[in-house]
Amino acid sequence: MINVLVNGCNGKMGQEVVNQIEQNSDFLVLAGFDKEDLGNTSYPVYTNLSSITAKPDVIIDFSVPVATLNILEYARNNSVPVVIATTGFSEQQLKEIENYSKYIPIFKSANMSYDINLMAKILFQIAPILKDCDIEIIESHHNRKIDAPSGTALLLADKINKSLDNSMEYNFNRFSSREKRKSNEIGFSSIRGGNIVGEHTVKFFSPYETFEISHTSYSRSVFVDGALKASKFIIDKSAGLYSMDDLLK
Repeated sequence: MINVLVNGCNGKMGQEVVNQIEQNSDFLVLAGFDKEDLGNTSYPVYTNLSSITAKPDVIIDFSVPVATLNILEYARNNSVPVVIATTGFSEQQLKEIENYSKYIPIFKSANMSYDINLMAKILFQIAPILKDCDIEIIESHHNRKIDAPSGTALLLADKINKSLDNSMEYNFNRFSSREKRKSNEIGFSSIRGGNIVGEHTVKFFSPYETFEISHTSYSRSVFVDGALKASKFIIDKSAGLYSMDDLLK
């Protein structure tokens, strides 16, 4: 059985992790970590890193960037693998994560969905064929999501860009500029509203037709399922930074 510490256990995704683990005989919620202990859980919830006594086999992190970096410090000091499903990191924070991976195994993905990562793989293959098209990425999420564009939109853009020899520029805001679209541009549009779990569409526009590929998530369960798969994958790995590409091999 794999003992898990859930970072961000009070959040919607953290609660979903707990719910799925409680139905999975391969895992046990050893503890949670968050800003406060709401006192309504069957497992201990820590609010201070120094007070954590039980050592987990793995940490699953669905939180916010600052909380992720805090738990990584604990993980490094206690040699615990971490699965990071949080998004919205700055370049500096990504460098810090990479530095932590020199000491502990870290599995990081902007989206834990198998199908999203399959979509990214397909985009990597077709982007060179459609390289003369205008490329736009449209993503929609619930009204509580704080980062835009989504980490998944950036994941898809990065796959396209890598397949095109990193020749593309990202445009997140056309409001401030009054100029025509550049040919080597990937544009982003973000929609926030209601309780949308996640919708991502990549459009390739040519003069006479449009090709698009889309993915829609109907339940947060798909992300937790991927995080649990990642947990099984990483617990016996050596220090390093791992991704869905490694899991899918």
